[in-house]
Amino acid sequence: MRSKIVNTKFTSRTSWRAKLEKQQEPKIVDVPPRMQRQWGEGKMLIPCPRDVDALVREVPRGRLVTVNQIRARLASEYGADCTCPMVTGIFLRIAAETAEEDREAGKSCVTPYWRVLRGGGRLNEKYPGGVVAQARQLKGEGHEVKWIGKGCAVIDFEQRLVSW
Repeated sequence: MRSKIVNTKFTSRTSWRAKLEKQQEPKIVDVPPRMQRQWGEGKMLIPCPRDVDALVREVPRGRLVTVNQIRARLASEYGADCTCPMVTGIFLRIAAETAEEDREAGKSCVTPYWRVLRGGGRLNEKYPGGVVAQARQLKGEGHEVKWIGKGCAVIDFEQRLVSW
């Protein structure tokens, strides 16, 4: 009996660019009850993909930003108490995939998603190419990246964070 090889890579009929540019407005909602223990009561921003992408584009070469900084800046800009962490993560992934789609199409100016770090300076395994690709990009910009436990992190990342 012959084995059949199945491609398990996620594919979508909608391009990442279309997902990024989808007409969508940010919304301010009450912090859901199940999230109040962590985020408190108040107002939560549900951002739009273009806003997340625009903030990542502001990070200059050699500098870094954390997801929490992006969330705090978005909340501040819209007068909310916090920004939805799940939606922000999804939109960061869309911005990253769009950047790679653009790069494959020959564009040289793409959203520098690799400059966005998780808490503690950790790299994001969900970005295109995983932590190995993100580490390669960061090393190319002069950052020191080190394997710590099961993940990867930028050494002394705090010194290179943007100040918004």
